[in-house]
Amino acid sequence: MALSVKIVIPATGRNIELPTGLFINNEFVPSADSNEVIHAINPATEDVICSVVAGSEKDIDIAVAAARKAFNTTWGKNVTGFKRSRLLNKLADLIERDQQILAEVESLDNGKPVRIARDFDICDTIQCLRYYAGWADKIVGQTIEVNNKTKLAFTRHDPIGVCGQIIPWNYPISMWGWKVAPALACGCTIVMKPSELTPLTALLLSKLIAEAGFPPGVVNTIPSLGPIGGAALSAHRDVDKVAFTGSTATGRKIMEAAAKSNLKKVSLELGGKSPHLIFESADLDQAANWACLGILYNTGQDCTAGSRLYVQDSIYDKFVALLVQKAKELVIGDGFDEKSGGGPVVSKVQYDKVWGYIENGKAQGAKLALGGQKRPGKGFFVDPTIFTDIKQDMKIVQDEIFGPVLSVGRFKTEEEAIALANDTTYGLGAGLHSNDANQCMRVSSALEAGTVWVNQYSLVNNNVPFGGKKQSGIGRELGSYALEEYTSVKAVHWNFGETLEWPL
Repeated sequence: MALSVKIVIPATGRNIELPTGLFINNEFVPSADSNEVIHAINPATEDVICSVVAGSEKDIDIAVAAARKAFNTTWGKNVTGFKRSRLLNKLADLIERDQQILAEVESLDNGKPVRIARDFDICDTIQCLRYYAGWADKIVGQTIEVNNKTKLAFTRHDPIGVCGQIIPWNYPISMWGWKVAPALACGCTIVMKPSELTPLTALLLSKLIAEAGFPPGVVNTIPSLGPIGGAALSAHRDVDKVAFTGSTATGRKIMEAAAKSNLKKVSLELGGKSPHLIFESADLDQAANWACLGILYNTGQDCTAGSRLYVQDSIYDKFVALLVQKAKELVIGDGFDEKSGGGPVVSKVQYDKVWGYIENGKAQGAKLALGGQKRPGKGFFVDPTIFTDIKQDMKIVQDEIFGPVLSVGRFKTEEEAIALANDTTYGLGAGLHSNDANQCMRVSSALEAGTVWVNQYSLVNNNVPFGGKKQSGIGRELGSYALEEYTSVKAVHWNFGETLEWPL
């Protein structure tokens, strides 16, 4: 097949040439041994946008070899932090230049509104790259006193090596940035596997990698089905680290493969069923806004989605009425409509999964306060859906749905709220709203989650670590903590004055 395709963005008339090959050694190439393709589907229309090469296990081998060669010759310890910083900043500049084009392709491929992709996801990615560009020449170790007269020790934080990075479909550009930026800042090389549902912007970003001047082999991109490309990376004996964002079930498989192959380092950002607590002292209007953002942003396709909302008894009825009113105000529509605040869910499989949970909620006796009716026509659109009268053992309360579906429960006391919040196998995010400062400190300390939001929700910052507890994963992304995921600490013991007497 051809290694690029020209498409026209229907809403804007923009002509774009999309690469469709595998990106290895700064070139787009066909598969070494496969004719398989991946069809990119527009979730708003259900039409095929284009098809891209589907990488095979052999293609992963070739990409890993390219990454290893670059690590040993033109990257890794062979390039200064200053140069890594300069290239990361150049890449950020190119993404900023192409921001509108990337946003339009992202909307076409993922479904999210263009303005959300442009003003939030891509802006955040540009900032992320620049943040880690600032770190590239500041990765330092320690000098450790051993014996001032005879010995000293020091540590080096070396790049860990070749990294397999497997990213999800809900934030294709943002997750690309979260993975690529710290790895490149530390001097690692990369084999990237984007989601088979949303491969297009990863390929466009790969073009910018070459344009920015990164040496061949530093970043390689292999669109592939998860059981093929993802599995091959996880089990590869020449991959030193694998970073994954996605489901807990897949995370377990990756961890097992990493252990059975070469015990490679693993970082996992997995699922969540995040609690959101509303106490009676809260600013209810603001709390309702943040609760809507927590479950409806990105049409609920967010690992930290605040999908379990618990409201104190004394304000429950008032707050639920306010919440429903505000949820109705969000426009879920075509991503190219500036009025849209959310788009369709990403695929038919995801659409059917979300509707399966909605029907199950009805069947198990939860009460619909909003939504629950399918739209006619094409597109994988799911409107905001709010359930009340829930029980803790309901599937809509226990399972990660990954759609705009909210379960609302109630509590009487602070202790009950904490118990309800922590009654989950996940531990990615949690939120609370209260104007009692002491309560905010108590509850934020008691919540079992890697991120806790107080009087806000969902927002993350590139300089603040992000990651989970329990079955929501291991390791951290963002902030200085992410650098630890891509470095290996070496201790050097230096003797300059002690003589060894022998035999002992």
